[in-house]
Order: sequence, then C-alpha cells, then structure tokens
Amino acid sequence: MPDLSPKARYIMIGGFLGAGKTTAVGRLARQLSGQGRRVGLITNDQGSNLVDTAMLRSQGFATEEIAGGCFCCRFNSLVDAAHKLTSETRPEVFIAEPVGSCTDLAATVTYPLRRMYGEHFTIAPVSVLVDPVRALRILGVEPGGSFSAKVVYIYRKQIEEADLVVISKSDLVDAGRLDRLRAAILQAYPGKEILAVSSRDGSGLEPWFARITGGEQSARLVMDVDYQTYAEGEALLGWLNCTVQVSAATPFSADDFLPRLAGEIQGRLRATGAEVAHLKMTFSPDGSFAGEIAAVNLVRNDFVPELSYRLELPVSSGQLILNLRAEAAPEVLAEAVRSALAMAAENFGLRADLDHLEHFRPGKPTPTHRLGGLQS
Repeated sequence: MPDLSPKARYIMIGGFLGAGKTTAVGRLARQLSGQGRRVGLITNDQGSNLVDTAMLRSQGFATEEIAGGCFCCRFNSLVDAAHKLTSETRPEVFIAEPVGSCTDLAATVTYPLRRMYGEHFTIAPVSVLVDPVRALRILGVEPGGSFSAKVVYIYRKQIEEADLVVISKSDLVDAGRLDRLRAAILQAYPGKEILAVSSRDGSGLEPWFARITGGEQSARLVMDVDYQTYAEGEALLGWLNCTVQVSAATPFSADDFLPRLAGEIQGRLRATGAEVAHLKMTFSPDGSFAGEIAAVNLVRNDFVPELSYRLELPVSSGQLILNLRAEAAPEVLAEAVRSALAMAAENFGLRADLDHLEHFRPGKPTPTHRLGGLQS
C-alpha cells in the first residue's frame, strides 16, 4: 500500500440482498463529496457486470468492482482496489459495499485491515442495513414470504455481528411497526445500537453518517460462525447476471420497459415458488452522457418494481444490465429471465440480444484471513 498520510477512512456498509446498501452508499458519498472530501467506492459480487457499479459510476464516483467472490475471500483484491483508487484519485474516505449474502465481515475484513494496514486506515463501525418489511418477517413479528432456515442463518448472523443495525427504508413502515422491529432486534440481540433511516427522504441519515465518519470500530469478541451452514445457505441462493443490447426502430420509453420486464420476471418466479431476494436493472442509452440511466428494483415477491432513476425521454437503443438473486435453482432464474425478456421485448417492439449471461450458486466461503479472539 502507498503512504496514505493522513490515514484514510474505511467504511463498510453491509446487509442482506435488497436492503438498500447501494442507495445509502450513494447518499453518503454525495454528502462527503459536497464537504470537499475525496471518496472512493468499492463494490463486490460473486459474479461480474454489476448494476451497483453502473449506478455509482453514473453518479460520478470513482468506483472499483471486485467480482468472483466476497471481500472475505478476495481480501487481497480489496487491498488492491484501494491501492488503485489511491493511485488515481487519492480518496480520503473508502466506502465498501460487500456481497449481500456475506457475513463474518469483522473477523475476515475489518480486523485484518486494522491489524495489517492500520498505519493506512482508520476503521469505522460496521453498519448492517435491514429492510424493515423483510426483517419483520424473518424475526417472526409479521407473516409473509421468507427464506429457508440456512439462508435465514446468514441474515441473522449479519445482524449479530453489526456494530450498528440500520433499519433502512424506514419510510415504508409506520411508527408502531418500527417500534416492534426495534424490540424484536433487541430481544434477539441485546444491547445492539439501532438506527432508523430513509435514503429516500433523508430522515435519520445525519446521526448515522456522523457515527461512521467520526467513530471507530470497538474491540469485541469475534462471533462464532458455522461455516458449513453458512456455505449451505449461500448455495441455496441462485445468482444471475446478464447484459443485453436493446434496440428499436421507433424510440421507446425505458422508464416503462424496465418495470414491465421486472414484472414479467417476478410473475414467472412467483409461479415457481422462488423467493426473490433482489432483482435490479439499469438501462444506459447508447451515446448518453454520464449519469443518464434508468434503474428499477424489486426486493420481495410481493413488492412492486420501483424505478429509482428515470430517463424521461424516449430512446432507440442501449445496454441493459440485470442482476437477479433468489432462493431458487440458477436454471430457474435463467429460464425466467430469458422468457420474460422475450415477452417484454415483443410487447414493446424491441430487439433484445443477450451479450452475456451467467447463472450459478455461490461457492463455499473460504476467507483469506480470519482473526479470532478480542480484537483492538
């Protein structure tokens, strides 16, 4: 690592798939940039061609992508990414967004960073975001679609290791439901510091951002993790990433096309009994300026596909990036995406050519480093 004097800040924002990590990372990065601080972002996934990376780069942030495994298993790549960002833009703050199915991040990422590169970084408390509706269901407060026990094991371990449990999207639930969720978290994980925020309306962000930009990760015992159960839980999740070149003889609305495509995929997965963890897509028009994208998210089987970025004007062609994670066989995801894409393209009079499609189950997590005991 090059000299980063004064020390750079390392902030990790974790949480399960669909918890709102990328939106929160973007809000934090914009605030820090507005304060005149140089920011570098690091995204992470089991596969390649990430919607998250496209979205963050579209906002003008220097972003490195680590593909092919989680931070814990690609620790050296994480350090290399920080090195590259430092060489190019010399960030004062690094914000890292780990894979949404990953846990044990303190023992395998932040503690090794502090032990091995403490002269270069100060380490912020680890935030774990939870979608309130998903969390209410998984913690047994409310009924609704959930995951099987071994996937839930990962979800619960993420909360257990959090320095800060951040209830994201707090605008989606009323005060009573929010209180019940807080109580359920504290009953399961006594003493947890819990914050409620909304990246949509900005509520609660200032206290959270103050904690992770000003505070440091405290020393505590590393939690126990059953890596066999962890691996089996990840292996139950299907992963699909694809890129599609879309074109039309007559200009069309990407803002209409993306939700329609998401709805087609949602319907097919629901019919198979697959539980959607996160479906997200971006559409970048050919010849567009930086920042011109449409983006849609779907975070549960019973959620409505939601546009987070709009293009407004009709387009003739562009690139679609699609990332889908669900508890289902990868082949089921691939069939749903292919057939839904064909149907949506036909309805809009488009041509949709698959440039790349990968579908798989995550491999067994094998950390590069894992530090046990009381870390300081």
